[in-house]
Amino acid sequence: MEGQAVVDLDHEQHYNGGRGTLARLLEGEQARRRWGHLRAADGTWAKRDDVGVWYRPSHEEKIGLLSIGYAVYGGRHHFGPELGIGNALGKRLEDPVLLVKAAWGGKSLHVDFRPPSAGGERGPYYDRIFEELDTALAGIAESFPQWKGYEPRVEGFVWFQGWNDGVDEAATKAYAANLKHLIGDVRARLQRPELPVVVGETGNMDKPNLHAGQRAGCEHEEVAEHTTFVPTRAFLRAAKDSPNTGHGHHWFGNAESYLLIGDALGDALVELLPEDD
Repeated sequence: MEGQAVVDLDHEQHYNGGRGTLARLLEGEQARRRWGHLRAADGTWAKRDDVGVWYRPSHEEKIGLLSIGYAVYGGRHHFGPELGIGNALGKRLEDPVLLVKAAWGGKSLHVDFRPPSAGGERGPYYDRIFEELDTALAGIAESFPQWKGYEPRVEGFVWFQGWNDGVDEAATKAYAANLKHLIGDVRARLQRPELPVVVGETGNMDKPNLHAGQRAGCEHEEVAEHTTFVPTRAFLRAAKDSPNTGHGHHWFGNAESYLLIGDALGDALVELLPEDD
């Protein structure tokens, strides 16, 4: 998921006056207790020195320490689930963490990410996932020189996708099988049969059949071990309380939704990691 949660834009017409942004959310005491760490003592947006992000949207590379801004748009006015995922992992692990974000909008698992073992024409974005991963790992020494001496290893795979499959009947019906193949193929390609995999529900769609397929793909006996399905439907907030009232496919840009999703995905991955990590 590219990530379109709004940080601080508050134009009355284009961003609903700032309702549902991260800045507005953190005005509340309860939200500050949970997510106050996202701001530094001086009021700027905090960065974790133990978690990095590597993300290459079409217009620029975004490489650096975890904070806001690792979204498809330029600048630092948006974020995605990586914010919660990275904070959950950073709090759990002693070694540095690198999140390699491979995200392109408007893509389906049925066609664009179609894994090899699903048969048919192989999806070009399936291979691009690994191209991004290889490029990121090859550049760690240059991008994060402070981590010199650490040997990178892939410890988990988070999959949060489904809108384009949900609007296509054939893709929806095939989602469980395609997801099972994806999980198996990713583990095989990385030579990690026990690789932890977390799959987030496309909870911003009112598509029970898609949700059932996402869960079923995770629970298939061939891949269920070391795989967790994360429901997200409860994290959807009303359009009227969000900055992007017409963008249901982007969770209406609601910051709380994205934080809850990221926290849940990150916590699920932490639970799957071996105790000695």
